[in-house]
Amino acid sequence: MEEVSISRKLVAELLGTMGLVIAVIGSVMLVNYGFPASEHGTIFNVLVQGIAAAFVLFAMIEALGKISGGHFNPAVTIAMIVSKDISAKNGVFYMIAQIVGGLVAAVLMIITFMDLAPDLVIGDGMPDNIAFLAISEFMCVFMLVMVVFCCVRNGSKKTSLAVGATVGGMIMCTASTFYANPAVDIARIFTTADCAISPAVACVYILAAIGGAIVAAFVLSWLYPKETAL
Repeated sequence: MEEVSISRKLVAELLGTMGLVIAVIGSVMLVNYGFPASEHGTIFNVLVQGIAAAFVLFAMIEALGKISGGHFNPAVTIAMIVSKDISAKNGVFYMIAQIVGGLVAAVLMIITFMDLAPDLVIGDGMPDNIAFLAISEFMCVFMLVMVVFCCVRNGSKKTSLAVGATVGGMIMCTASTFYANPAVDIARIFTTADCAISPAVACVYILAAIGGAIVAAFVLSWLYPKETAL
């Protein structure tokens, strides 16, 4: 089989992350566009967001996963670097492509919902429960990396479905609504939707995601070493 060039892998990561962020941010913006947040509340937001993220992430992994591995998430890439499933150099390039993809998606959502969000607005404020949200994000990333590692190492044919289901399902049942993705966190800074966060909150979420990814990589490399993979 022909070796895939790094440039093709990076474009795949950019496009896949862009698709995911469009689903995560665009679903909330669309709901807010049709119904003011006061009319439907958070539950409706996370339900729509969870379904959209699950479907689109499944599609992105199916479409682009064979090119780049379908990380679409700097936290997953960090875990893969720690477990030596990808080189540090390529991992850094992956993360840059993912962040760029997320930012492109955020800008596209603002443009396409121009009358809802006419300006590129940076969120502000730090919630009182930020420590609990950080713990939630740590847990979310750990669970995501666990699913990715175990599915890949046992040769699952349904990895894309498992990952999509994990993300979509846990958006609906976690305090932080399972963003669990530094590229998404950065993109969320540049939006006027209900999912907008301040740069300070994004930093907390990103640090929690990195921590969860590193711990998961060590634990799962021990639990499911490469030599025992099916």
